[in-house]
Amino acid sequence: MRQHPDGSQTTSSPMPSSQTAPVVACAQLNEPANNALGSVWLVADLATVEENLALDEALLEEAHEGLATRSVVRMWMARRPVVVVGSSSHIDQEVDRSACLALGVGIVRRPSGGATVVVGPGCLMWSVVCPYPEGVPSIERIHASMLQPLCHTLSRALRARGAAPIERRGSSDLVTLSERGLFKVSGNALRVRRHGVLYHGTLLDDFDISLVSRVLRHPPREPDYRGQRPHGEFLTTLKLGRGSLEDAVREAFQATEIRHEWPRDRVERLLRERYIAADWTERL
Repeated sequence: MRQHPDGSQTTSSPMPSSQTAPVVACAQLNEPANNALGSVWLVADLATVEENLALDEALLEEAHEGLATRSVVRMWMARRPVVVVGSSSHIDQEVDRSACLALGVGIVRRPSGGATVVVGPGCLMWSVVCPYPEGVPSIERIHASMLQPLCHTLSRALRARGAAPIERRGSSDLVTLSERGLFKVSGNALRVRRHGVLYHGTLLDDFDISLVSRVLRHPPREPDYRGQRPHGEFLTTLKLGRGSLEDAVREAFQATEIRHEWPRDRVERLLRERYIAADWTERL
């Protein structure tokens, strides 16, 4: 966990290989995230990854400052491939810069912890921002409250198509089990402030996994269940389609009310201060 000057924290999703990764079979769990009951489903069509990351953090600011009384849930998808490094990631340890340059893949830094990911068409991004006026719970409780309901709804959608259900592995990975082993379909991370939590991650649906192998190095940390497999032998896709994934996320967090308004001024400020600023992206 990394402490920031503003009092917020980021935590990494991968666990060191020396630790035993918790196994949670989520297919049978049907408990919604307590802090997301009656959530708002935010529809915001932003053009760039940088804008979407700025919006995630802007919503977290509002939750921390007591301006949000309900959890906000949303999904988005990058229009082109982009490498997204964690808040504390060292770019040159995790990213092949020359390959990114050759392929025209940009590099941005997110506000949460965890290892580097590649996003783009076919990789759905989900975000939940929860206000906690009385203070946030433990990190494990946050992971469980987010991933258990999502496991349940995703597993139900997969079983309806004759596919294997989802399990939680490591601290915040979602995987599917096949006769060939465990394969990751979702990696997630969080940023914690005193009175709010941002939880966001990937859902690999119809994504070009070969691109990950071309632009990312083998991660410096990995959970035990990965077994040092390269990206192409570790990741897989859900093949559910965007509509089914959005339905699963909305149901998991009971996001029934639709909202179109979002804090534009905060997003513009955070873009200037961080997400389009080289000193933020290149700081590590």
